[in-house]
Amino acid sequence: MAFVITAPCETEKAGECVTVCPVDCIEEGEDQFYINPDICIDCGACAAVCPVDAIFEEYDLTVEQEPYLDKAEQYFGIS
Repeated sequence: MAFVITAPCETEKAGECVTVCPVDCIEEGEDQFYINPDICIDCGACAAVCPVDAIFEEYDLTVEQEPYLDKAEQYFGIS
């Protein structure tokens, strides 16, 4: 399981998530931040500091949010 950054990040890109991640699995993309699901340890630190509540656990995603997991996997080259 991993955390996923969703739509609210596209307009905010605050970046607090990057500074609190203990395993450095969050990278800034062109339009939003992305969490590498292969590195994420599911600690939840990123979700706790996100000012726009854009970060959710993979298994808590709604149907509308699911494309953001695919988007992160594509960003990191994960099949």
